[in-house]
Amino acid sequence: MPFELPPLPWAEDALEPVYSARTVSFHYGKHHKTYVDTLNKLTEGTALADTPLEEVVKSVAGDGAKVPIFNNAAQVWNHTFFWSCMKPGGGGVPTGALADRLTASFGSYEKFVEDFKAACVGRFGSGWAWLVSEAGGLKITSTPNAETPLTTAATALLTVDVWEHAYYLDYQNRRPDFVQAFFDRLVNWDFVAGNLAQVG
Repeated sequence: MPFELPPLPWAEDALEPVYSARTVSFHYGKHHKTYVDTLNKLTEGTALADTPLEEVVKSVAGDGAKVPIFNNAAQVWNHTFFWSCMKPGGGGVPTGALADRLTASFGSYEKFVEDFKAACVGRFGSGWAWLVSEAGGLKITSTPNAETPLTTAATALLTVDVWEHAYYLDYQNRRPDFVQAFFDRLVNWDFVAGNLAQVG
């Protein structure tokens, strides 16, 4: 079966006005779709065409001959994960076990947001910032381009896409404003808490 563009978890205009339908249309309908289409072209007629996406990403990571496959497969996975990290009416301070773990790991929720924003803003060029679970603890990390925690011992809990196409139509060059808006009004803490519950 060819790889498919997964449906969005909400309508294209559901995150208005914080994240516009125009941005979603380009980001999901053009960028994300192009990664899927390119991955299908690159894997057509090979064993990878029938391999689950996560396994494709892991199996070609670090293989210099398969960098284009990795880049497109990882970007399909990263974007699909990113969409679930947002929801209509999202944002605000998390509660429960997630809140306790963030405080234990970073000192306070405010310090977590400060450190996460620094990871987003400090990523030179294109890439991602992540909250991950690794070796029983929570960490903030940043990856360039299509790189992903999926190829490491860490488990992704949350991500923010800091490629320019993720925010430029709404926020121009104001990446810090986009990240602040993400935490204030977009982040889906239920999704993050669910990811955390799976890893314990």
